[in-house]
Formats: sequence, C-alpha cells, structure tokens
Amino acid sequence: MKTFEVICNSLNDTEKLATNFAKLVEDGCFVNLFGEIGAGKTAFVKLVADKLDVKEHVTSPSFVILNEYHSGKLPIYHFDLYRLENVGVKTICDELREYSEGKILTFVEWAEFSQDEIPFNRLEINVTYEDNDSRKYSFTAYGEKESKILEELQKCY
Repeated sequence: MKTFEVICNSLNDTEKLATNFAKLVEDGCFVNLFGEIGAGKTAFVKLVADKLDVKEHVTSPSFVILNEYHSGKLPIYHFDLYRLENVGVKTICDELREYSEGKILTFVEWAEFSQDEIPFNRLEINVTYEDNDSRKYSFTAYGEKESKILEELQKCY
C-alpha cells in the first residue's frame, strides 16, 4: 500500500493536480473518492475529465447513481453510492467489478457506503478541508499499477 498527500491552496493548484493525475490514468484506473459533502470530489472529477478531453457536461451522479462520459481519451464512469442502501450496494458490486477492468476510468464517490465490497486494485482519494479553503488530497494505492501511478504523481511535487 502506497500513500501520498497534496495540499491544494487554490483552484490553480487543484487544476495542476488534475492535469498530472489525468496524464497518469490514461490507461484506465478505478478510483474511490471519500470526503465530506462539498469537499471537492465532483470538482476533482470534472477537472480530470476536462484534462481527458471529455466534451459532455460533467455533473454529480447523486440522484442517478451513474454518469457515463464517452467523448474523451477514454470512457469515464462516475458512480455515487450515497443514496444506495445496503441492498442497493450489493446489487451493483458485480457491475463495479466490471468497471475496474480495461482501459476505462471509474470514479466512485461515497465509496465508504460500499461495505468493503470493493476489494480489488484501486486508488483511494480522500478530500478534506484545510485552513483558508485549501484542500488536502490523500491518495492510497492498492495494487501494483496503482502504486506506480502514485509514484509518478509524487514526482510532480
């Protein structure tokens, strides 16, 4: 398990992080996102999608569970588990596993509601508020490919 943290003090810092991250996940990755409401999970997804040339308007999947974007450099699937209850999460676990394979980028917001049903290789990003509207992005890698992504990301800072 590899970890790495970045403090973003401004939108420019967050855009730089998203740019660097997008370059490193062009071959696909499964990403769990954690953080309070309004911490910036969807904002980060929007920035990464923009850097991967997604043309569609990227929005939070809070009420639809899944948004799909196919116009960029690779397909992006953006899940939100917040509104799913225990039974609902269990019904999509196999589907989530399918979205962890191949050259696709999958983001899962509110992954803590997955009840540990996401044991496969992944990156986890925890977004937290810091002083003066800064954000801390804490990355944890589970898997060899994901660890390499973090190693490369760390070289950018």
